[in-house]
Amino acid sequence: MIDCWKLLERLERVLKMLQSRVLRRCSQRRLSSVAQQIDTIIRVDHAGELGADRIYAGQMAVLGKSSVGPMIQHMWDQEKEHKAKFEELINKYRVRPTVLTPIWNVAGFMLGAGSALLGPKAAMACTVAVESVIVEHYNNQLRVLMSDPEKNRELLTVLQKFRDDEQEHHDKGLDEGAEETPFYEAFSNIIKLGCRAAISLSEVV
Repeated sequence: MIDCWKLLERLERVLKMLQSRVLRRCSQRRLSSVAQQIDTIIRVDHAGELGADRIYAGQMAVLGKSSVGPMIQHMWDQEKEHKAKFEELINKYRVRPTVLTPIWNVAGFMLGAGSALLGPKAAMACTVAVESVIVEHYNNQLRVLMSDPEKNRELLTVLQKFRDDEQEHHDKGLDEGAEETPFYEAFSNIIKLGCRAAISLSEVV
């Protein structure tokens, strides 16, 4: 006759063993996922700050001697700091840069110079559109990193500081009359769409 209690005990041991294995595998997957997320964050932000640096370089090439030149220079100086920090992080974490870097280099300068050729307000409209996407992007990344704030302290500190800088750029652009640009909504939406596409591509390529 089958001893039901012994059978249940064996079944319980098997279930506990399976549960332990499942939990261990899930933990490994979470660690892998977090590592991959950090890799993606650094790669895409490195590309983004390179693009931002080139946008302001293009704007300065056209408007450097205008009344908005000093303000653009201030924003550009901050973007240079951002780019330098991500170049440090990409080496520290051994992250592969996006292969699209040369494209974002050229595209960023063209966007900056092209918007500036339309006038100071159009340049500011470009800034507002780009920075609104970047602020949203940084906020999304910060939520991911908050899953382990102690372990991700360095990146959290960096991203919070850079997010605040980008928000400042956005607000200054609005103060300078960005919304007075002809066809502002259409102009802004096209730039935002391009930025989001660049982010998506840089995350994986």
